[in-house]
Amino acid sequence: MKFISTRGGECVTGAQAIAQGIACDGGLFVPETFPPVSKEELEAMLPMSYAERAAAVLYKYLDDYDLEELKAACEKAYGKFEEGDAAPLVKIDTSLYMLELFHGPTCAFKDLALTLLPYLLRKGCDLSGIKEQILILVATSGDTGKAALEGFKDAEGVKIMVFYPHDGVSKMQKLQMATQEGKNVNVLGVRGNFDECQSAVKRIFTDEDCREDLKKRGYILSSANSINFGRLAPQIAYYFSAYLDLVSSGQIELGDKVNFAVPTGNFGNILAAYYAKRMGLPVGKLICASNKNNILTDFFRTGVYDKRREFYKTMSPSMDILISSNLERLLFEFAERSPVRVSMRMQKLAEEGMYRLYEDELEAMQQEFWADFCDEEQTVETIYDFFEEYQYPMDTHTACAMYAASVYMAENKKDGAPMVVVSTASPYKFPQDVMYAITGNDIKDSFKAIKHLNIATAMKVPASLAGLRDKPVRFTAVADREDLYANVLSFVEKG
Repeated sequence: MKFISTRGGECVTGAQAIAQGIACDGGLFVPETFPPVSKEELEAMLPMSYAERAAAVLYKYLDDYDLEELKAACEKAYGKFEEGDAAPLVKIDTSLYMLELFHGPTCAFKDLALTLLPYLLRKGCDLSGIKEQILILVATSGDTGKAALEGFKDAEGVKIMVFYPHDGVSKMQKLQMATQEGKNVNVLGVRGNFDECQSAVKRIFTDEDCREDLKKRGYILSSANSINFGRLAPQIAYYFSAYLDLVSSGQIELGDKVNFAVPTGNFGNILAAYYAKRMGLPVGKLICASNKNNILTDFFRTGVYDKRREFYKTMSPSMDILISSNLERLLFEFAERSPVRVSMRMQKLAEEGMYRLYEDELEAMQQEFWADFCDEEQTVETIYDFFEEYQYPMDTHTACAMYAASVYMAENKKDGAPMVVVSTASPYKFPQDVMYAITGNDIKDSFKAIKHLNIATAMKVPASLAGLRDKPVRFTAVADREDLYANVLSFVEKG
């Protein structure tokens, strides 16, 4: 399998795409074709464990890797998850299910990819003949940072530096990063919002002088953001696994369609669902759920992507994004895989702050996607109402997806397909907001909120979050986004 840039500049192997992270022309790597999965192959995956299913899906794209090594790496990665099942599917009501992706080491869906990425990246470098040390730079809106730090801590031949918007993540997310262990890690708060933070990190990746400077120092750049296909690919697997769980439990017949509602920020999670559908998974509608930063809702409704709007800080901070990087991969598919069209739109976005789809592109997208958004008041109401009816607590991001799913089901009663809502984080990652939604109590201290949320819901507190209170804070530095590269060099020179 070969991978090409959305902007037309490169064609590489899977290993090279993962090692490099982003194309030299600034584009994102996408598979040259979508590998099909037949009905017979789906049937063969039914009795498999989650790790076996993940390896089978990954190998469809990464055929330059060894299948048995992939299986072993998946077993090791997903053996770190608390519940013994990396992606359990929970039945909530008739035709309504929750795909829980928060049972990993950092209690967020990013763990499904970032516990596996260290293997994919190290092996990718070996297969590509890369001998330099790897320097991973990560911009995070909250969850990716901690999951990447945890995945790569003390990894041989790797340094990782995470950048986050200093006032744009939750208290628990910030504490998770600030207390991170490991000799090879660094964390830096950035003044500005996530989009500004992400753009500053991308500039380092696409600056040839920076790359050459780092190479002279013995480092090559790579990414653990979902711009890296090695981050995106493992996410495809849990859509297959959720579908297969529905079949194996007798909820649906093989071949029946299933809808997925996904809380969406940088567009990687829902893009993975679209990739699964392109491979042949019987997916119906993909519900793209946003928070008050509803740029994607407007895009799917009008075909206009316009970032020239107010940026809101919300109780679902991982979705506080106005530049959804992975949308470029979707544009590529609906623009008839034209790198010229994609490059033109990315240039317009950079220079004018907006671009517009052709009418036929918008119509084709609307056949696959349906979008809505959930404001702050609706987020609180959704958490409260859902807990009252089902005694099921959900985090603020998942609430946005549940709200959008509910609106879709109410407006599309003829669509009888089961709805799977993708739950992306533990409620305990946002305990104050969830506690307020359920009880009306505004608790200022995060750990007190965890205690009271546990009393109110009887939901088990993840050990990794409960233990944060006693961990020393290591990282408190904050910088302007113009100074990120200077901070990178300082980190590298420390050895």
